[in-house]
Formats: sequence, C-alpha cells, structure tokens
Amino acid sequence: MRNNLNSDKRVRVRYAPSPTGEPHVGNIRTALFDWLVAKKFDGDFIVRVEDTDQDRKVDGAIDLQKSSLQWLGLEWDEGLGKDGEFGPYVQSERLNIYIDHVNILISNEKAYKCFCTPERLQELRKKQRESKSQVVGYDGFCRDKSENYSTYSITDGCVVRFAMPQSGQSTLNDLVRNQVTFENRLIEDFVMMKSDGFPTYHFASVVDDHLMEISLIVRGEEWLSSLPRHIQIHKAFNWEMPDFAHIPTILAPDKTKLSKRHGATSVLEFKKEGYLPETMINFLCLLGWSIDGEQELISIDELIEKFNISDLSPSGSVFDKNKLNWMNGQYLKNKSAPQLAKTLFDFWVEFPPESFDSVPSEKELEIIAPLISERLKTLREAEEWIAFLYKNNISYSIEDLIQKNSDIQLTNLFIEKAINSLSELEKFQASFIEINLRELISELEVKPGMFLGTIRMATSGQIISPPLFESLEILGREKTMNLLLQADQMVKQSINA
Repeated sequence: MRNNLNSDKRVRVRYAPSPTGEPHVGNIRTALFDWLVAKKFDGDFIVRVEDTDQDRKVDGAIDLQKSSLQWLGLEWDEGLGKDGEFGPYVQSERLNIYIDHVNILISNEKAYKCFCTPERLQELRKKQRESKSQVVGYDGFCRDKSENYSTYSITDGCVVRFAMPQSGQSTLNDLVRNQVTFENRLIEDFVMMKSDGFPTYHFASVVDDHLMEISLIVRGEEWLSSLPRHIQIHKAFNWEMPDFAHIPTILAPDKTKLSKRHGATSVLEFKKEGYLPETMINFLCLLGWSIDGEQELISIDELIEKFNISDLSPSGSVFDKNKLNWMNGQYLKNKSAPQLAKTLFDFWVEFPPESFDSVPSEKELEIIAPLISERLKTLREAEEWIAFLYKNNISYSIEDLIQKNSDIQLTNLFIEKAINSLSELEKFQASFIEINLRELISELEVKPGMFLGTIRMATSGQIISPPLFESLEILGREKTMNLLLQADQMVKQSINA
C-alpha cells in the first residue's frame, strides 16, 4: 500500500522549470499536480527557476512558463515575481547559499574538490566500457587526497564531488511507486559544483527544497535514478526527507515518449490551436489518474476535492489527441451563447483569423455561436465554419455549384428561382427563408440536398457551413442577393461559353 502525504507538515510544493524553451505538457502536468495538492490541503504552491545550466538558457523561456501557468489558472503563492520569506526563487541568484552548503559538506568529509581533467575522465570511461565494468563513472581518484577537503571557492577552478557511501542502500517509499531501493556502490561520486561555480541540479534542488521547506516533490519518473544521490545529500546534512512522487511519463500513441515529432507538445501550442484551459487541465489530470475509471469530464473544483497523488498509476499514459478533441468539443458545446461568444472573441483578439476581412463583434458572435457550438472541436475550427460571413469575396468553381445528380441547367434554374423568391420575402429571417426555399423545392420536385447545396455554395463558397437558413439571415438580404446574382452570372457565362 502506498504512503499518503505526511500530515504533520504544512503542505508546500514547488514547480521548478528550467529556462530552456517552451513548457512541455509533461512539465505542466507536474505543475498541475503540484497545484492540486496545494489547493486540496490549503498549502503553498511555489515556482522556482532552476537556471544553473547556463549553456542551455533560452531568453524569454520563463515568460513562456509564466504565460502557460496563467492561461491554465494555476496561480502560485511564491516565486516568479511574488515575494516570499524563502527567496530568492531563481537559482542563479542563490550561488552564495550553495557555496556555503558545499563547504559544510567538505568540512565534514562528505564532499571533496576534484581536479581531474576532461581528458582523464574520458579515458577512464573508455577503459571502463572496454572492460565491461559494472560501474561506469568516476573512480574516486581525488577522494583520498587530504588537500582536496579544504574550503572551496569559485576561483579554485575545480569541481566538487559528493562522497557517495561505498556500501549500503538508499531506500525511500515513493507515493506512486511504493518502496524503491538502490545500491550505493553503483552510484559514482557525482559532481555537486561545476567548474563555472554553478551547482548541478542534484545539489541545488536538494538545498533549495530543504531551505524552502518543501514537503512534497512531484517530478517525472526520469528523475527516479537521481533519487539515491538526493537521499544521501539529505543524510549528509542530517535533514529530514520530504515526500516524493515520481509520476509516469506521457507517451505518444506509438508508446514512445511524447515529443515534437508527434505534433504539438507545448502547452502554448495547444492554446494557439484553440483548446480551452479547462479542457487541458481535465485531460492532463487523466493521464495517469482517474476518479473511478469512468468519469471523463471533471470540473476543477471536483479535481481539487478528489485528486490524490498516491492514486496515480506508475505506468506511462498515452496522449490521445482524439480524446482531447472530443473533450474540448464537450466543453465548447456546454458553453452558453454569451460564454462561447466571449471565448471566441478573446481567442481571435489574440490569434486574429487570417481568412476574415473583418472580425465580428462579441454581440454578433452571440448570434452565430449557437449555430456552430455542436460542431466545434477547437476554437480554431470556428474560423473555417463562418469565414464566408466575414469575407468581402468568396470563391468557388462552376463544378462546385453543380451538385451530384444535377446539371448546369438545373443549377441555373435553382439560382434564378431563389433570387426571385427571396427578393420578394417580406421578412428576411431564418424561419421565413426556410419556408420560402422549401416551397421552391416542392415546386421543382427535386431533392432538398441538391437545391440547398447549390444555394449554400453560392452564398458561402463552402461545402459545409452553419445551418443555411440562419446563415442567410446573418448575411442579410443585400449581401445574400449580391452573392446569388454573382453565381447566376457565373452559370450563364458558362452556359453561353
């Protein structure tokens, strides 16, 4: 049976992104789980920037992380511009803290300075691989030199290594994976401080987690192999261990780790594609967790109430784009007309539709929204559905106008009849338009799809569109008549050619 959270501690969780690019859905799922735990237990959600790998730093990456969290509504309590008593919350601003702590370990002979050259290390690993050694890594060459236990400073030009115990085991009860155990002798004396004066992830994250009183660390299963290092650093300082939860990897449909070659992986890409934040939260939570194995649509309040980190499956979960599309469609369908209108309007303010000559107002969208809400899977799809309403010109071919089992003469007749009939309509409203056109269909004794398909193409340039009669009302009498007259002219030119 898995452990539950330590109830004696105030719950403090941290999301610790590195500024190396756009936030991957896997990272944001970690942040989401952190946030849910903090909300459930009335705890603190901290965002800490881990930028010790300066070579991989990308300008603007943290702003993207911030935008992603804000879009999803994952508000944080400390870090990223929000002061707290445990700051600073950027690791590059905490270098003196790491130096002080590494010197504590050196003085207690738990760490030592290493002056081995890259050439020596490369040759060492080559020999270990050739001899098929069980351990491929540092051999402790500098460990037994007493001079290497003197106080460290950046100007020494060396690295500092942790002196791993050479026997025994590192054991921990993980909240997702139960008890995990590692043989210490198989772990090399790893680097804690690099020659550039920056700490490694292994050292900085442990120091920061302790000093910031983090009670639970949620991270991907790829960090599981790092756990013995972190256990031993805690022991070296005689610090109490926080709870750990190593969550499963998000997999692509081919069961490999989800990556860009499988399509969008950045949370902000999904935003641009027109997915809703509530959809992404719901969907990401179900990658490895569920309430009862059946319920699919779960509100944020219910997620906060029901989520339990210990109920996560340790197995990888497949990112099913079809399920995401279905779920987003459900959330869109459940919005009221004013809600969907505002959502579409805000989306198009940020991502202007390329095919529109003018963008509809929020008030106009309230009329249009009910016509398309049942058909949408994403907000971006709405542009395709209603583009004809906001284009100055639409285009199609004569072949597009002529429907299956029809011909150019019938097409000409359809358009002429529609022009004559609609021009005399007293009220240009959907209900009157429908009665009028259906009377024409009966009079002509043709299939409705044949007649209406021609009118739809003539007025929208699209094979599919929102309901035709409502669309014509939105277009208005003048624009509808102009479009039908253009189609009539095209057909007559083709007949007379």
